Amino acid sequence: MPVLSRLVMVSNRVIDLNAATQAGGVSVAIYDTLARHPGFWFGWNGKIEEENDTAAPVTTTADGHTTVTVSLTADDYNDYYLGYSNSVLWPVFHNRLDLAQFEAGYYARYVAVNAKLADVLAPLIEPDDVIWIHDYHLLPMALELRRRGIENPIGYFLHIPVGSAQALLAIPEYRELARSLSAYDLIGLQTPGDVRNLIDFLLQSVSGRLLPTGRIRVFDAELDIGCFPVGIEPSEFASPDHSAQIESSEPSRIIGIDRLDYTKGLPQKFRAFGKLLEEYPEYRRRIVLSQFAPPTRESVEAYADIKSELESLSGSINGRYGELDWVPINYIHRTMPRNELRDIYRSSRVGWVTPLMDGMNLVAKEFVASQNPQDPGVLILSKFAGAAAQLTDAVLVNPYDINDMTQGLRTALEMPAEERLARHEKLSSVVHESDSAAWSSSYYSALVKAGERRLGRTAQSSPRMNEALDRLKTAIKKNSEKSSASGRRAAHA
Repeated sequence: MPVLSRLVMVSNRVIDLNAATQAGGVSVAIYDTLARHPGFWFGWNGKIEEENDTAAPVTTTADGHTTVTVSLTADDYNDYYLGYSNSVLWPVFHNRLDLAQFEAGYYARYVAVNAKLADVLAPLIEPDDVIWIHDYHLLPMALELRRRGIENPIGYFLHIPVGSAQALLAIPEYRELARSLSAYDLIGLQTPGDVRNLIDFLLQSVSGRLLPTGRIRVFDAELDIGCFPVGIEPSEFASPDHSAQIESSEPSRIIGIDRLDYTKGLPQKFRAFGKLLEEYPEYRRRIVLSQFAPPTRESVEAYADIKSELESLSGSINGRYGELDWVPINYIHRTMPRNELRDIYRSSRVGWVTPLMDGMNLVAKEFVASQNPQDPGVLILSKFAGAAAQLTDAVLVNPYDINDMTQGLRTALEMPAEERLARHEKLSSVVHESDSAAWSSSYYSALVKAGERRLGRTAQSSPRMNEALDRLKTAIKKNSEKSSASGRRAAHA
C-alpha cells in the first residue's frame, strides 16, 4: 500500500489527547489510524469563543499524536453544529424527516463554517499529503479546499447511515450537497445498502451517471464510492484472564450502552423489557437491565423529549415490578469511561444493541471482543444496525417489533452453552478480521488510487496538475518499501 508523507485527518470534533480514554466511535477510529500513520488531526476543539475569525490554530502533541484545532463562535455552534448538522442532516440521513428543521435557515452558516475551517487548513497542507475528511458536519470541506487550490487526494467517510434517495431529496439544498460530494476522490460508507442509497441519490438528484469502470460521474467530476465497514482494535477489549467466568449469581446483567439519541431505539428497548417481565414473570429477580445513556445535544428539542420519555418508562417499570432488593432497570444518564467498558461488557450475560438505524455501531463489536471465549455472553443486535451486515451470528431482531425484541431477549437468556460458544467464535472471527487497522489501510489505499486517477486524468490540460502527479508518483515510489512493511503489520494486527 503506497504511503505518502502525511495523513491529514479532518473531523468536526478533535479528541482531547489528555482524555482519550473517554472517547468513542469516530474519535477512536481516527485516533487509532493516526497511531499507524504520520500526520495530524484537524478540527474544532470543543470551545466556544466570542469571536474567532482571526484566532490562530492551536497545535498540540502528546503520545505521538498531533492535533491542530480551532474554536467556534456561539453563532457557529448554534447554526452549523446544532442547526444544519444535527437538526437537518442527522435526522434526514436516519430517515426521520419529521424531525428535520428545513425552514430554519441554517445552511448559510453551515457552509460558512466549512469555509472558515478550510481557510485555516489549506496553508497547512503539503504537496504530497493525503486528506481524509470525516462525517456529515464537513460535507462541503473538499469543495472549499479545492477552491483554495488544494489538489491533493481528498477522501470523505460518512460514519452515519445514508437514508433513502427520497429522504435526501427532501433537503432544500440537495443540489448543493451533491456538488460538494463531487469534489471528493473517494466516498467511504459503512454498508452496501448505504452505497446503493447514495448512488441512487446522485443519479436522481443531479443526473449522475454510472461508468463502466464502476465510478460515478457527477457534474464534471468522477468519483469512487465504496463500502468500508469501521472496525475496532480488539486487543483493547480482550482480557488476559481467560479463566474468569460470568458470575452465576442472580440477577444476570443485560447491558445497553447507547448515546441518548432518538435513533438508538431506547424506548422500544425499555418497553420490550417491561413486556418480558409482564408476560414471563419467572424472569423477575433473575435479570436486570443496566442501560447507560450518555447525554448528547441536550439543547436540541428532540433530545430533551427522548430523555423525558426514558425517565418515565424506567420509573414506570421499576415502580411496577421492582422490590426493595431488586431494581429491574438501572438507567444511568452519564458517560462511561472507555477503559472501564471491558469489564462491564465481560460481566454481562447479554449485550443488547437495538438501534432503529445506525451507521455501524461499534458497541456491538466491543461487546464481542470483551467476552471470555470459554464462557461468552450473547449479542442481541438490531437488523438495522450497520454491524448486522457483518455480525450475522448475533441474535438479530427488529427493534420496531416489541414482540420480536422480547422473544430475542428470551432466546439470548436461555441459549445453551454450546450454541453460545459457536456463535461467539464466528462473531469474534469477524471482529478480528475486520478490525480498525484493516478498515483504515483498505480505505487509505483506495483513496490514494482514486487520487492518482483524478490527477492523471486532468494533468494533460493543467501543468500544475502534472507537477502534482509527478510528486505523487515520486512519493509512492520512495515509500513503497516502507508501506509494504506497514501493510503486513496491519494485516496481522
